[in-house]
Amino acid sequence: MDTMRDEKRKAIPAIGFYPQEEISTGTTLIAMEYNGGVVVGTDSRTSAGSFITSRATNKITPITENMVVCRSGSAADTQAIADIAKYHIDVYTMTENKPVTIYRSSQIFRQFLYNYREQLSASVLVAGWDSELGGQVYAIPIGGFVSRQRSTASGSGSTFVQGFLDSQWRPDLTLDECKAIVKQAVGLATFRDGSSGGVVRLAVIDKTGSKFELFRPDKPGFPFVQTPTPHLSFPPHIEQVL
Repeated sequence: MDTMRDEKRKAIPAIGFYPQEEISTGTTLIAMEYNGGVVVGTDSRTSAGSFITSRATNKITPITENMVVCRSGSAADTQAIADIAKYHIDVYTMTENKPVTIYRSSQIFRQFLYNYREQLSASVLVAGWDSELGGQVYAIPIGGFVSRQRSTASGSGSTFVQGFLDSQWRPDLTLDECKAIVKQAVGLATFRDGSSGGVVRLAVIDKTGSKFELFRPDKPGFPFVQTPTPHLSFPPHIEQVL
């Protein structure tokens, strides 16, 4: 196996070999259980390094009426995994004549993310509701490890809001309280994370199905972040106007 570091490789035009530098990507995914279901929220920015390829990406992909998957990593990889897993879940549902549980669905995602962990750059949050366990959130980072979470964040923006989520979650959250927390968490992450931005998308999944909402920065309801005013940057003897 060729283990030479990419930065030491040189282009060989004669055979069509042009080494590519790794492209950094980023996103913000939030998911939280409440008393009756799950609320998920995402930003909408797709980036390739410093270039923003899309400002209105939908990172919440419906899998069934009562389950969605939130995608982060390579857009192509996560879209392919979502399509393949959805196909298998639909086949199991038809052949067994009953809905596939959320936990079993997370294991289907895990199987592909683990088997192709060397080829894929994909991390997902599987969120949904079923009659056995109610609302559930399963986090599957790169590599294919599955863990059920009551409140979780994924993507580059998650590092800015994990403490906020830990301080806000409690067992008896109502739907409105949970939506407010998730929306504010996405707003906080997009404010600090340069790879997250755009609109805020929310999805509520419960026994009645999935409901989707969108909040634009130029419309009421978008999360607002109040920052401390900075100290004056010039010497005191220079008159400044804030």
